[in-house]
Amino acid sequence: MSCVTNPVLISVQRPQISSVFLLPKRVSSSTSYGLLKSRTLQHESINSSLVFSPLVKKAFGVNQRRFPVVTALAADADDSEIEISNGSVQSSKSFGEKFPALVTGFFFFMWYFLNVIFNILNKKVYNYFPYPYFVSVVHLLVGVVYCLFSWGLGLPKRAPMNKELLLLLTPVAFCHALGHVMSNVSFAAVAVSFTHTIKALEPFFNASASQFVLGQHIPLSLWLSLTPVVLGVSMASLTELSFNWTGFISAMISNIAFTYRSLYSKKAMTGMDSTNVYAYISVIALAFCIPPAILIEGPQLMEFGFRNAISKVGLTKFLSDLFWIGMFYHLYNQLATNTLERVAPLTHAVGNVLKRVFVIGFSIVVFGNKISTQTGIGTAIAIAGVAIYSVIKANIEEQKRKAAAALAS
Repeated sequence: MSCVTNPVLISVQRPQISSVFLLPKRVSSSTSYGLLKSRTLQHESINSSLVFSPLVKKAFGVNQRRFPVVTALAADADDSEIEISNGSVQSSKSFGEKFPALVTGFFFFMWYFLNVIFNILNKKVYNYFPYPYFVSVVHLLVGVVYCLFSWGLGLPKRAPMNKELLLLLTPVAFCHALGHVMSNVSFAAVAVSFTHTIKALEPFFNASASQFVLGQHIPLSLWLSLTPVVLGVSMASLTELSFNWTGFISAMISNIAFTYRSLYSKKAMTGMDSTNVYAYISVIALAFCIPPAILIEGPQLMEFGFRNAISKVGLTKFLSDLFWIGMFYHLYNQLATNTLERVAPLTHAVGNVLKRVFVIGFSIVVFGNKISTQTGIGTAIAIAGVAIYSVIKANIEEQKRKAAAALAS
């Protein structure tokens, strides 16, 4: 027999292969059949083959004992693609597919680590350079340069932008810019731990906007879970040693801005990957942040702001600090987005709460902030309330998804 010109359908009985039914881009996991494509090979170059039983030879008219198998794709027992090459089975699983829990854990660790480092370094900069509008611009500027460099390398490939997408993303970017600047104003004015305690109220603003702006019904259980959040923040604020109205009001405005960012984000579903979306939002937000930084802090910076900072820490440290807080800001936000894409909503919610606990705890230790007993108890109550709210909300969202999937099927 010279060669086989048509694909041959053969049964694969090995238990470790759940399916080998293949078209060029399709894998089926229900039947143990393989579509193996062969091509004309020089007989002397064939180093491996399948040995058929007499029954198979008779059924398919195969007279030679050896039958060349060049390459086939298949699926293993857990529906991961494998490759059959020259008679041997080779798994094509990536490291992330082999060890998903390890990779997800690494993402969480880096998210927390970068967030903590950013908050600590950011506050240290404010201790000798109290210009939050300018620092906010630096945060975004370093991130934008990073994104442009990544696009230049094709990591990731830049998604195309048009007028329609620009109009969709602009409100999101404006709210992102406002929330970011106001957060930094609060960080510069009060203790990092207090700002994060106030920002624990963000779920309350999200629920309020969903109910009264979008007209969505918020279950009573969610409203009740927000009670300890409001109570805890109130307790912490009343006895916070670093309290001032600038820090408090700025953090509250930040909560409102990020709430509307979430609302506009739901309307701006572009189909673009999260890395590109965040990059474009950073570019647009930077454009919004530059004018107020020039108008509000520009004269002071030119007169004595830069000079005082350089005299305190030196030019090299000043520039390196600004660069690194910008880099850490961008990376922790990007890692947060990538991490949350890998996990279920409940894990996302719990992870977000634990992140705030880590930041508050580390900031107290690093800066030696003195807090009253009432402030400590209030902070703990607020964080516990956020955790309860997040778990309840995640469960409600999961039930909605399951109900939608059931209706679709």
